[in-house]
Amino acid sequence: MIISWRPLDHAEYRASSWFPGLTGLRALAALAVVFFHYGGPVVDRLQGWIAVQLFFVLSGFLITTPALREEDRDGRISLRGFYVRRVFRIMPVHFLLLGLTAPAVTLAGTYQSSRLGDAMPCYLTFFNEVVDYNTPYPTSWSLSVEEKFYLGWPALLVLTSFARTGKTALRLLIGAGAVGGVLGVLPLAPSHQWASLTVHYGSLVVGCLLALALHHPRGFAVLRPLTSPAAAVLVALGFCVLQLSVKPLGQALGGYWQFVVPVYAVGAALLLVAVVARGPVRRLLASRPLTFVGHRSYALYLAQTGAAGMTGLLLPTGLAKVVATSAVALLFACGLRRWVELPAVAFGRRLVTGERAPAGGRQGPARVK
Repeated sequence: MIISWRPLDHAEYRASSWFPGLTGLRALAALAVVFFHYGGPVVDRLQGWIAVQLFFVLSGFLITTPALREEDRDGRISLRGFYVRRVFRIMPVHFLLLGLTAPAVTLAGTYQSSRLGDAMPCYLTFFNEVVDYNTPYPTSWSLSVEEKFYLGWPALLVLTSFARTGKTALRLLIGAGAVGGVLGVLPLAPSHQWASLTVHYGSLVVGCLLALALHHPRGFAVLRPLTSPAAAVLVALGFCVLQLSVKPLGQALGGYWQFVVPVYAVGAALLLVAVVARGPVRRLLASRPLTFVGHRSYALYLAQTGAAGMTGLLLPTGLAKVVATSAVALLFACGLRRWVELPAVAFGRRLVTGERAPAGGRQGPARVK
C-alpha cells in the first residue's frame, strides 16, 4: 500500500461523508469512562472521567459539520430534520434503559433508598445533570447537557444563515464569545453547581468552532498542517501525554477539575483534526474492533451501570471487574443497536426524507451527511 504523506486537501475533506476514525475514538472514550468508574486504583492514572469531554467535542463537531454542508447544498438548514434525527437517535435507548432500571431497582427494594424516585422527574425531562446524588442511572447526565445544547446551537446557525457577508466570522465570534463566557465563570465553578455545568457546554462549543473552521477554506488552511500523517501521529502522541497529565495538571490548577476541562477540550479538538486525515492514526482508530465498539458506544456508555450491577455480584472493583463490565455492557449494546438504535434511526430518517436508511454499517456518529 502506497501512503501519501501530503496534508489533506480542503476539497477532499468537504467530499468526505464518513470519518471512520472518529467512530474508533468514540469507542476509546466510552471504554475510558467505564474503566474509570470500575477499574479502581489500577487505572486511576488514566483519569477516564474526562473522556466525557471528548464525547462533547465530538458531538459539537458532528452536529455542526452536516448542518453547514446542508446549508451549502440546499441553501438552508432544516431545524425539523435536525430535531427529528436527534430525537430518534438519543431518546429510544435512553428511555428504554431508564424503563428497565426502574423495575429492576424496585424488585431489589431500593427504588426509594437509591433516590431513583426522587430523580425520576429530572430523568424524564432531561434535567439529569442537576441531580446531585448517586442513582442507579447516573451516566445519563451528559445526555441532558447535550440535549439542551441541541436546542440552541442549530437554531443559532439558522438565525445567522441570513447574513449576506461574514457569516462564518459571525458564527466564530459568537462561539468564541460563548467559550469566553465559560472561562469567565470558571472562578465560580468550584462552589457553584450551575457554573460547573457551563464547563461542559464549553467543550461542545469547541467542537462546533472546529467544524466551522474546517468548513471554511481559510480556517482549514490554518489547521491543514496537522492533517499530514506525520503531524497526526505527533498530535495523537501529544494527546496521550495530555490524558496521562490530567491529574497532575488538575493539582497544579488548585485541584479543581473544571479548570482542566478547557485545556482538554482544545487538545481533543486538535486530535479530531489528526483523526480525520489519512494515515496511521486514522487506520488504527478505524480498525474493526474499535469501529465495532464505537458503533455501540452510546448504548455501552448508558448500560455500564446496569452491567456493573451484574458483574459486581461476583467481582470486586478492579481490573477483572472492569473488563467483565465492559463485556457485559457491550453485549447489551449489541442488542440495543440491532433492535432499538438502528430501527429508530431509520424511522427518523424516513420521517425527514422518506428514504430508507441503509441497514447496518454507516449510521454511526461519524457520518456527516
